[in-house]
Amino acid sequence: MLSRILSAAAALSLLALLAFVPAAPAKIKVYLIGDSTMSVKQVKAYPETGWGMPFTAFFDETVTVDNRAQNGRSTKTFLAENRWQPVANELHEGDYVFIQFGHNDEVPTKGSYTPEADFVANLKRFLSETRSRKGQPVLLTPVARRKFDAAGKIEETHATYAELVRTVARETATPLIDLDVRSQALLQQFGVENSKLLFNYLAPGEHPNYPDGREDNTHFSELGARRMAELVLADIKALKLGLADRIVQGTVKKTVDPQAR
Repeated sequence: MLSRILSAAAALSLLALLAFVPAAPAKIKVYLIGDSTMSVKQVKAYPETGWGMPFTAFFDETVTVDNRAQNGRSTKTFLAENRWQPVANELHEGDYVFIQFGHNDEVPTKGSYTPEADFVANLKRFLSETRSRKGQPVLLTPVARRKFDAAGKIEETHATYAELVRTVARETATPLIDLDVRSQALLQQFGVENSKLLFNYLAPGEHPNYPDGREDNTHFSELGARRMAELVLADIKALKLGLADRIVQGTVKKTVDPQAR
């Protein structure tokens, strides 16, 4: 009789303890929308690397990073090619959308050119439609290009469109990762010559994908992509986004390929 009482008491104690065990966090997706500086690269482009590729390796098993960024896209072409709507349709409560455009929006000679007023309107559309589905948008200024003046000082290459992103973030109370400023500081730290290590700079014959060599001041090497991803992660922590609680350095995860769905 006593043993049955003790067993029942132990079972009740266990149930009481289990009642206080916190539930596992719900699984979420982090969507990345933007341009070639963020996108997943084809094998033929290697060692060119978008910062969204190493970004996937910093999160625990509750997070899936779904990188929808595409080479050459602006806010205008991302919408016109129906790349945004599938993201909006799939959003669930608690998902994040990281939005980084400007590189291709700002160039008047490109078909991707987006006038300033349209750029602002497009950004606000991404924000409002994300929030309408209870997602969490995050705005990013366009990452810096490698451009130094004669004195070795990094030059601003996104002044107008980066400021538009900052203004939209202020007006809409949206978390902002100022990747333009952060990456400029990193390039200045590396300096004129060493900053080439962060970009897709290759000597002739160094890599079979670029037999004639490459001097690219926009797109990253594997090292550069990782360092840019680290800047983004540092600001996720600084902004105290809920996503920061799910960062686990050293965890390797596979990037979702939207074409494989």
